[in-house]
Order: sequence, then C-alpha cells, then structure tokens
Amino acid sequence: MNTDIYFISGIDTDAGKSYATGYLAREWNKNGKRTITQKFIQTGNVGHSEDIDLHRRIMEIPFTREDQEGLTMPEIFSYPASPHLASRLDHRPIDFDKHATEVLSERYDCVLLEGAGGLMVPLTTELLTIEYIAQEKYPLIFVTSGKLGSINHTLLSLEAIQKRDIVLDTVLYNLYPTVEDKTIQDDTMEFIRAWLEKYFPETKFLLVPEIGK
Repeated sequence: MNTDIYFISGIDTDAGKSYATGYLAREWNKNGKRTITQKFIQTGNVGHSEDIDLHRRIMEIPFTREDQEGLTMPEIFSYPASPHLASRLDHRPIDFDKHATEVLSERYDCVLLEGAGGLMVPLTTELLTIEYIAQEKYPLIFVTSGKLGSINHTLLSLEAIQKRDIVLDTVLYNLYPTVEDKTIQDDTMEFIRAWLEKYFPETKFLLVPEIGK
C-alpha cells in the first residue's frame, strides 16, 4: 500500500472538504510535492465532478490529462445523496475495482482522495466510508471547522478513528467561509488543538485560510 495516498474526510457534508482538498494540493505542489486530487465517489452530478472543478480552480491549474481520462472522478452518480442510495437510484453498483487511485499514485508523488460526506457515510449497505479507509489502510486527513456543533462532531469522529486504528495524519481546520463573529471559531480551534495534543500527539494541525488569504 502506497503511503502517498491520503483519504480526506470531514465532520459532515458541509465541512468544506473540497475547498480544503484543493488548498492542500495547491500548497503541496508549490512545495515541490507533485500532487493530484481525486473525488472518490461524486453524487449529484452527471458525467463530470463539480468537486474536481473546484479543486482545479483552487489549485490554479487547468484540467489534467487524468481528469479527461476519468481517473480523478471514477464513480459519478446523478442523485445528490449518500453513495449507497445514489448508486441504487442509478441502478449501478459502485465499482471498487477500477484501480484509478493506484494509477494516479504511479504518476504523482501524492494523491488526495476526497470522500463523500463524513466518516460514517455508507458506501453500500454493508460498507461505511470509515471501514473502507481502515480496510485500505489509508492515512486520514480530517476536515473540521469552527461552526457551532463542530466540537461534538469532531470528537465523535476522533473516537471512531481511534477505535479502528486509522492513522490520523492531519486535521485541517477550515476558516472558510468567512464568519464575522469569530468567538466560536477561535474557541473551537483551541479546544480541538488541545484535544489533539493530548490524545493524538503525532497528528498535524493545519489551518485552511479564507479564500484570497
């Protein structure tokens, strides 16, 4: 298993995973680490992944050859729902054997593999996202934010990660979109940072800045 493949998940479907994924890829590329992003399973689209579009805009690069080949968006379903339901409604099972991620890992130094929604989102009726991450032994990059409720969602997620012996490589704290009153955002950031220092001392904690910063 290549340790240069990182799975990106978050506290929920609105954690800003796509924004954070594009930002991290842009920064890694700037630092000489050739990085590509992949949307593991895209729902609510037909033929093309809107999340990949967002990644490329933030990365400030045109569509890649791998985008055109479909390697970065191997599974797209039309209904905007969790993968198990979107797959059922499109009458097409998820093909876990396409090996698109492995192909990307042969061409790039790092692959950032963005999941759909949060860790407990079902991919099938028998397989949760978090179980897939554990099964594939992907190191995890986890996206959270300062919105109300984030502490609860984050700590529940961290317990689930620990229970399954998943390597939590990085927690990305998303400052986008901008909020005027930063009271909760600042306190949540310090709370989560202190929790990681206590229980996940090896995990990196990085801020994802607002657009334009």
